[in-house]
Amino acid sequence: MKVILVEDEKHARDNLEHLLLQIAPNIEILAKLESVKRTVEWLQNNQADLIFLDIHLADDLSFKIFEQIKVTTPVIFTTAYDKYALKAFKVNSIDYLLKPIDEEELAASIEKFKTTQAAAVDYTQLQSLINNPKKTYQQRFLVTRRDKIMSLTVDQIAFFEGEDRYVYLINKEGNRFIVDYKLSDLEDILDPKIFFRLNRSFIAHFEAIDSISSVSKSRLKVDLKPKARRDIVVSSANTKHFKAWLNK
Repeated sequence: MKVILVEDEKHARDNLEHLLLQIAPNIEILAKLESVKRTVEWLQNNQADLIFLDIHLADDLSFKIFEQIKVTTPVIFTTAYDKYALKAFKVNSIDYLLKPIDEEELAASIEKFKTTQAAAVDYTQLQSLINNPKKTYQQRFLVTRRDKIMSLTVDQIAFFEGEDRYVYLINKEGNRFIVDYKLSDLEDILDPKIFFRLNRSFIAHFEAIDSISSVSKSRLKVDLKPKARRDIVVSSANTKHFKAWLNK
């Protein structure tokens, strides 16, 4: 079996080579590479049976290799980062190994390669995943009221309000709960299809918007349900985005 090792850390590369030769002394290591650039160059002119591919390389993420050339050789990914390993694993890689690499897990990966090496590996899925990552959004918020702890789903939330140094979650029944978030943090974790930042103080759920009226040529007044304690005006700079969001 002919393999290449793509790893930018020498000690990790040497350790992998040592383990491979212990597990399968007949393995032939054709090349030891450390970058996307050198790997692309090598694969354009050579062929191996299996690639051991670190996800973080000297010049970029190794996923960039698949954007430059078509790779038909099976891959076992190696990484110290779970989130990248899981991405790779879910899109048809032969396997992935978390560093520090365990000898038994490496042996199992090689055995898996031997039994699945005839199967085609679709790296277009990998490219699509990296180019268009699916972001996940917060679905529930843990809140307390007196001595009770509750978990509210986003569908139970009417809006968030920033007041003084606190941020409040207001549910559809009008109950107010202090949450340990800044409004800017909430913008990052709430689904923008459902929630909109109306101004510096309010983020509203689409279903909480009761009525909208013009207060000037470029500013809008928004009434929520349940009713907020103060008037909510969408600034002229934000009005265009707000209308576009309402029209999606």
